[in-house]
Amino acid sequence: MQESQIRAILEQIASGSMNSDEGLERLRHLPYEDIGFAQVDHHRGLRQGQPEVIFGQGKTVGQISTIMQAMAERGSNLLVTRLESEKAHELLRTFPAAQYHCEARCLTVETAPSKPQGKGTILVISAGTSDIPVASEAVITARFLGNQVEQLFDVGVAGIHRLLARVELIRSATVLIVVAGMEGALPSVVGGLVDRPVIAVPTSVGYGASFGGIAALLGMLNSCASGVTVVNIDNGFGAACAASLMNRV
Repeated sequence: MQESQIRAILEQIASGSMNSDEGLERLRHLPYEDIGFAQVDHHRGLRQGQPEVIFGQGKTVGQISTIMQAMAERGSNLLVTRLESEKAHELLRTFPAAQYHCEARCLTVETAPSKPQGKGTILVISAGTSDIPVASEAVITARFLGNQVEQLFDVGVAGIHRLLARVELIRSATVLIVVAGMEGALPSVVGGLVDRPVIAVPTSVGYGASFGGIAALLGMLNSCASGVTVVNIDNGFGAACAASLMNRV
């Protein structure tokens, strides 16, 4: 439940359009709801400014559906990440208003129009086409959290002219998320072009000595561009959450 929803309930009680018992019932499941196999955190949006998100990997369709239903009943918009297409198609039968974003492996349900939160634009950049799944997860998450998002894909250092041709777009962003595998050099290059926060996302894309993204992770942690922040391997979701908080300041 978001701050705006709680504020609306309190205003309705104050105006007399909702009685206190009804208001209490609406708020009864704050801060969390025990549904047996999960404790659904309805209070997270109020506490952290970002609602609870469902991590789909490792959960059954039944578990995901039950959590989604509990959150939808409290008026929350829904985001399920790391969701395989087979599970998504089953969930779409139960939630016909949902939208599955195949590249990002995310499913979203908008129960209420998202209120714009960001002060500027988040730009998501991917080094290669193979990095797009992680970059797309960042795009979908950042938009879900109420930000204006632009994307710039396949502009890695193997053809640096592709990046330099879009410098105007790069410098117009408020926060930049840069997604790269292989040696992970792109965030350093972008960090040297802008005076804005750069969040680097290493991916597990690469040949054997990339060690599943560890080479890119270490390269980004050792960036020679000052101020580059690094999240975990393949963590487009985490990068988008951090970027969204930065974009509100």
